[in-house]
Amino acid sequence: MFEAQDIRQWRGYAVVGSDGGKIGDLEAIYVDTGTDQPSFATVKTGMLTRQRLVFVPLHGATVSPGHLTVPFDKKQVKDAPSIDVDGELLAQDEAGVFEHYGLTYRAGAGGERRLARR
Repeated sequence: MFEAQDIRQWRGYAVVGSDGGKIGDLEAIYVDTGTDQPSFATVKTGMLTRQRLVFVPLHGATVSPGHLTVPFDKKQVKDAPSIDVDGELLAQDEAGVFEHYGLTYRAGAGGERRLARR
């Protein structure tokens, strides 16, 4: 894995799927509130007039100069739950993001949200 402070500098870098297709550009990093480690990223996709942010897990991602490769193909990521560019992921929608990628979701010990934007 990579250090959170390093990847934050990569906002705007290309995000590439496991199939080699460009998915979009890195918009934000979300950390797991239980571990304080980078967990998900949002990727800006779409045309200029119809952009959205899709969520993609960072576990297993690899970094290269100028881009980040995630271990999911372009279609799976583009079909993931998304928000408007100026939107926010609601707490009740977090579980759906995890489910889309076959990951187990569990809320924080105190019932708090699991993901927090950094």
